[in-house]
Amino acid sequence: MGALFGMSHNATLLLWTLIVIVFLILLISKYKWNPFVTLLISALLLGLLAGMKPLDVVSSITGGLGGTLGTIAIVIGLGTMLGKMMAESGGAERIATTLIDRFGEQRVHWAMMLVGFIVGIPVFFEVGVILLIPIVFTVAKKTRMSLLQIGIPILAGLSTVHGLVPPHPAPMIAIDAYGADLGRTILYSLLVGLPVAIIAGPLFGKYIGKRIALQPPAELAEQFAVKEGRKLPSFGMTLFTILLPVILMLIGSLASIIDPKATSPITLFCEFIGHEIMALLIAVVFSFFSLGYSRGFTKHDISKFTSECLAPIATIVLIIGAGGAFKQVLINSGVGQAIAEIATGANINVILFSWLVAALIRVATGSATVAMTTAAG
Repeated sequence: MGALFGMSHNATLLLWTLIVIVFLILLISKYKWNPFVTLLISALLLGLLAGMKPLDVVSSITGGLGGTLGTIAIVIGLGTMLGKMMAESGGAERIATTLIDRFGEQRVHWAMMLVGFIVGIPVFFEVGVILLIPIVFTVAKKTRMSLLQIGIPILAGLSTVHGLVPPHPAPMIAIDAYGADLGRTILYSLLVGLPVAIIAGPLFGKYIGKRIALQPPAELAEQFAVKEGRKLPSFGMTLFTILLPVILMLIGSLASIIDPKATSPITLFCEFIGHEIMALLIAVVFSFFSLGYSRGFTKHDISKFTSECLAPIATIVLIIGAGGAFKQVLINSGVGQAIAEIATGANINVILFSWLVAALIRVATGSATVAMTTAAG
C-alpha cells in the first residue's frame, strides 16, 4: 500500500503499525478476545496494510511462529518441569524462606533483582524467567506482596543482563560490529546495568505494585502453591539444582571465549552441554533424583508431576508463538527499517540516536538481538 495523505512511505508504515497496536490492545483488554487469535489477526492486518502480498504475510506468520517456538517451546516445557519439581519438593519454598530470612520481608524485592541479575549472566532471558517463576509465586505468597513487586525486579535483572552483558547475542553483535574490547565491554555493561536494573526493578516494581492488582491464572497459581507443614529439601541441594543449567551454560560460554574456533574436543563437549536445551534437559533429569526420588517420591509421582504441569502452559506457548509471528511481520513489512530511517533523518546526537533506534525497535519487535543488529548497522 502506498503513502497515505501525502505522508512518506515510512511515516505511513508507522501510522499503520500504531493503528494495529491500538486495535490489538482494545480487542484483548476491552473485548476480552483470546490473545493468540488477536495477535494472529493483528499480524495479518499489519502485513496487508503495509502492502505485503497476502501469501507473503501468511509465510511471515508461519515462519515467525515456527522460528520463535523452535527453541522456546522446548525451553518452556523443560523449564516448567524443573519448576514443578521445585514446587512439589518444597525447593522453591526453601529458597524463598532463605531469601526472606536473609534480606527481611521489606527488602526481599532487592534480593529478587540480584537473583535475576546473577542468573541472567549466562542464561537467556526466556530461560531465566521460566527457572525463576516458582520462586516469584512462592515469595509473593509468603510475604503477601504484590506479584508485580516481586516479579518486576527479577525481569529487570534478567532483561538488563540479556541486553548489555556478553556473552548474550545482542552485546556480542555490537562488539563484533565495532571491534570493541570484550573485557572492557563486560566492565562497562555491569557499571551501567546495575543502576538500570535497580531503577527498573525494585524501585519501579514497588511503585507499580501498589497501583496494579494482578491475579495470576488459577491453575498456574495452584501449580506453584505452597504446601504447608512439610519437611523442605536443603538450601544447598535446591540451589545447585536450579543453578545447574546456569553453570552448564556458563561452562559453554567460557569454552567459546577461550577457544573461539572450537578446535579442541573438550570445547565441543562444553559447548554441547552448555547449549540451553541440553543444559535444561540435564538439569531436569538431575532434579528427578535430587528433588524427586531422594525426597521419597515414586516413579508414578514424578511421571504425574511432569505430565500435569504442561497443561497450564499450552496457552502461554501459543501466545508467545503468535507474538513471534507479529514480530516477523513487523520485520518483513519494513517497519523496523522505517523506524531506523526516520530516526536517521532526525539529525540528533549520535549516541542518543542509536539508543532511540534500539529502544524503539526493541519495543516494536520485542527482540534485543534485532534491535542491536539494526541500531549497530
